[in-house]
Amino acid sequence: MLSMQGMTKKFLGIQVLHGVSLDLRAGEVHAVVGENGAGKSTLMKLLSGEHVPDGGRIEIDGQPRSFTHPAQAQAAGVGIIHQELALLPDRTVAENVFLGREPTRRGLVDRAAMAARTAQLLADLDAADIGPHTPVRDLSVARQQTVEVAKALAADVRILIMDEPTAALTEHEVATLFALVRRLTARGLGILYVSHRMREIFTLSQRITVLKDGRHVTTVDTAGTTVDEIVRSMVGRELSAYYPPRADTAALGGTVLAVDDAGNDRLSGVSFAVRAGEILGVGGLQGSGRSALARAVFGAAPFTRGTMTLGGRPLRPRRPREAIRSGIALVTEDRKAEGLALRQSVQDNALLVTRAVPPSGAGRPRGDDGVTRLLDRVRLTSRGTRQEVRFLSGGNQQKVVIAKWLAVRPRVLLFDEPTRGVDVGAKAAIHTLVRELAAEGMAVVLISSDLPELIGMSDRVLVMADGRPAGELPAGPTEEDIMRLATSAAPPRAASPLTGSAPEDGAGR
Repeated sequence: MLSMQGMTKKFLGIQVLHGVSLDLRAGEVHAVVGENGAGKSTLMKLLSGEHVPDGGRIEIDGQPRSFTHPAQAQAAGVGIIHQELALLPDRTVAENVFLGREPTRRGLVDRAAMAARTAQLLADLDAADIGPHTPVRDLSVARQQTVEVAKALAADVRILIMDEPTAALTEHEVATLFALVRRLTARGLGILYVSHRMREIFTLSQRITVLKDGRHVTTVDTAGTTVDEIVRSMVGRELSAYYPPRADTAALGGTVLAVDDAGNDRLSGVSFAVRAGEILGVGGLQGSGRSALARAVFGAAPFTRGTMTLGGRPLRPRRPREAIRSGIALVTEDRKAEGLALRQSVQDNALLVTRAVPPSGAGRPRGDDGVTRLLDRVRLTSRGTRQEVRFLSGGNQQKVVIAKWLAVRPRVLLFDEPTRGVDVGAKAAIHTLVRELAAEGMAVVLISSDLPELIGMSDRVLVMADGRPAGELPAGPTEEDIMRLATSAAPPRAASPLTGSAPEDGAGR
């Protein structure tokens, strides 16, 4: 149904696409993968009419097409759902679905017809529980994506581009989206699926196209390849290179952070310890209390009972400022909302924490040279310290967040989903940096819903379920080990919070 041949594009004299070709079949999910900067988004924007190609040919159903505006692409049956959803939050579902195409009667918007048609579209998507008169701001992100799909169907879209559609979804919402994608392809739609997440690519797609540096590398049948082969095509190295070697347990220092039988309104019975040089992984399902644990240690939603010590001294921060001054830092899971000032420069962002909570002594980076050394430490790639952070890739934005915390030299660094929305190359760089920080004596707590990351990076894994620890696993557990604990109704007998040893009867395994 779609053929793109020899697509080229320059921006400011820089060639970003070099003769890329791609095709799509009816009823197919065709995944498009590559590192940030590989050209995926540019190629999709050429198809959706957001950019005009410098060269190449687009055919839909065998007919040549050229677009200079998204409305033209939509009229030809092409729709796009961006990672940042393009909905008006204060308008209703029906108003969003028919935005710019409102049905009229006697010169006025026919709101009854609009609501009825919206309700039918949502019912076709097995989402009849979404009311057409509901304000979009009252819907979850997953439900808003469903509204975006209904909006595309209302415009008779047959080719649908989905750009990182699961980046902000819970695991349950991801399953709902997968069911929706399968329902669409069963109706004959073709879907171009852009994602960094290998598991969902291999679950959903029939073919995979790899781009690198604006060039087409390969297109393969999903069933005939492996994750390792795709990663090697993307970045030129094996999947095993994602995860640097673990620390020798004999080289670990003493206990830095210890929590014993702590809780609050979301957590109970939390006990764990992390040593200098150690990476303690924290796993569990969405809503299990993983992020709540990090926020409690950081004082953002503090523990109200139990004990916590830092370096052997009692500590229970009541606000983040107290935690920061004590040497605790938190890289939050939503860097855009909670980690960065997007319209400020790289330098201003790197100094955010030191300006708010100035460190004592010579810890604070001084002048441009100090900031440059800090950014070199995290291997930042940018056009300079004056560049606005919003123009960086996701991986480089995350490096700026890490640099912001390194500026205050923390003793404990809490990572909540450190590589969410980051391409595979940047993931490997962040993994290496985290391991280096641990090797320098920092105590690291790494929270991740990416099970391969959790397994590959952690020296031990604490699994949360229903707001409390469900068990602890030694280095190198299987995904089944983790999920068995994550889905347990009741936790086994707790491991020792200070030694990390498993229960004698093996329940923690």
